Amino acid sequence: MNIEMAIDTLWVLFTGALVFFMNLGFAAVESGFARSKNTVNILSKNLIVFAVSSLGFLLLGWGLMFGGNNPIIGTEGLFILGGNIDESTYTLSANVPFWAKFFFQLVFCGTAATIVSGAVAERVKYLSFIVFSFILSLFIYPVVGHWIWGGGWLSSMGFQDFAGTTVVHSVGGWAALAGVLILGPRFGKYSTDGKIKPILGHDMALATIGLFVLWLGWFGFNPGSTMSMSDPSAVSHILMTTNTGAIAGVITATAVSWIFLGKPDLGMTINGCLAGLVSVTGGCAYFSVLSSLIIGAIAGIIVVFSVLIFDKIKIDDPVGATSVHLVCGVFGTMCVGLFAQEGITSLSTTNGLFFGGGLSLLTKQMIGILSVAAFVFPASLLIWYAIKKTIGIRVTLVEEIEGLDIGEHGNSAYPEFLTRKPTYSAIAEPDSNEKSLTKVTGGRINEAH
Repeated sequence: MNIEMAIDTLWVLFTGALVFFMNLGFAAVESGFARSKNTVNILSKNLIVFAVSSLGFLLLGWGLMFGGNNPIIGTEGLFILGGNIDESTYTLSANVPFWAKFFFQLVFCGTAATIVSGAVAERVKYLSFIVFSFILSLFIYPVVGHWIWGGGWLSSMGFQDFAGTTVVHSVGGWAALAGVLILGPRFGKYSTDGKIKPILGHDMALATIGLFVLWLGWFGFNPGSTMSMSDPSAVSHILMTTNTGAIAGVITATAVSWIFLGKPDLGMTINGCLAGLVSVTGGCAYFSVLSSLIIGAIAGIIVVFSVLIFDKIKIDDPVGATSVHLVCGVFGTMCVGLFAQEGITSLSTTNGLFFGGGLSLLTKQMIGILSVAAFVFPASLLIWYAIKKTIGIRVTLVEEIEGLDIGEHGNSAYPEFLTRKPTYSAIAEPDSNEKSLTKVTGGRINEAH
């Protein structure tokens, strides 16, 4: 082994470990944004989603994503366990061993799957979420990954997504939106006259800690996508565009929430940071630092209004995952076609519209956005609906009101605290008082299960 191979392999493994660490960030943000009675459930989902997505990617996902240059789907090396691996075929760089690249791609798959967790929080069945996550990593994510990163038709056409604005964030966002629509809103979120009733998170300190973990992880997510340290200048540039998008999103989301909501809302600030990070991920190697500042700033504005609009149309996403990962993922994908700048790094070879490239790259980016939406969203809807009709998708209303920690796990995150039963008198004796509960909830005791 030569020194260059050792350095590149260490770089890929180190940045992959940073991306893995983002699982903690997602767990902290989501549980902080949720109510205390659902904390164990959210933590458990974020733990098991990485396990089941890893298994799906190991069993079949890798082969579908990187198995040959078929335009639509990978057809070679589908089952890598026990099979013969030609490392010269399956590595992006001759200096990076197969399993190093596999691990790096694996943690990206896990990230896409965990995006769904927050959007469906506080009412989805634990088993149903596990089943969906497994299918997402086994089939849906790898197919899109093949189109863009595995030599598929979008890649051949010239579509660009350096670190996963589309492959990871938009895919996770479309899957999350489908789940939210099939599940419906949480009980009590919207009154009968259509008014929005805010459901506040229980621990914004935990959510803020989670944000900083995610921010740190993004310094592996984007710079690590070089898969090599052969060009330190490009790696450094990517790290800087990543950070610049984040800080711009923080500032504008804080300002917009302050102006339109009357106070600088911390939840909006957190999502503004994530929006900025998502929006520059696909073009972090193609944007200038100034462009990333502009893109992140716009994303911070977009995410605030997106959260408010989703709420207004009764799409209940407890953590804003669809706004951050889907809406800003689509926006960031478009930005590659607008702000890409040839030669800004050694990895950037095409100009976007604003730098004299005309509509060519933007057109390709739009085709990519539409094609990914046309595949991921209907496929996710179908899977969620099939789960609903078989094993059920939503916990009972009694479980939802009392909290998924007790109903799904028989556990509590804060057992030492004195907890009170909900003020719905009808559930004081849930086993013997179902008629009263039905009366209180308008006959929706078993709705959507």
